[in-house]
Amino acid sequence: MAASLLLRNACRRTLLQGYQSTNAALPLLAARTIVLKPVQADVRPGESHDDRNARLKRPQSPHLTIYSFQLTSMLSITHRFTGLALTGYITALGLGALAMPHDATHYLTMLEGLSAPTLIALKFTMAYPFAYHTVNGVRHLFWDMGKFLTIKEVYTTGYTMLGVSGVLAGLLTAL
Repeated sequence: MAASLLLRNACRRTLLQGYQSTNAALPLLAARTIVLKPVQADVRPGESHDDRNARLKRPQSPHLTIYSFQLTSMLSITHRFTGLALTGYITALGLGALAMPHDATHYLTMLEGLSAPTLIALKFTMAYPFAYHTVNGVRHLFWDMGKFLTIKEVYTTGYTMLGVSGVLAGLLTAL
């Protein structure tokens, strides 16, 4: 402890002498004294980190169970997941084309046997990630050009993008 006091005073004198010789303004940091009080650690054998914090009545830091999700974060996460879904579709179709014993027309005739609601749901499930990712990609291109970057515009384009992607997915499903 004595060594740290000696070192601190030596550094302070050096700083003060350098500033006095140049008539520069004395920084507050050089003249400020900071004293740290050493405290014995209160460690109990077998006690976990969470139990110790509860015993010491320390607050728990926020986590996802109390987090209020925002539109911007949810659209960003969904954009990533739709990209993953599209990658999965392309990979499955490509590997399926290589591994399946029949050509695509055989499997398309099998799909014709499905009921209309099931077929519409299947087509919408395939079309929505494509529509969402495409329309949101266009939105990101506008951002790259420096447009629609205020909070109000980000939310407006977010809601607009959701509507347009739903309509586009519906149109693709109807084809």
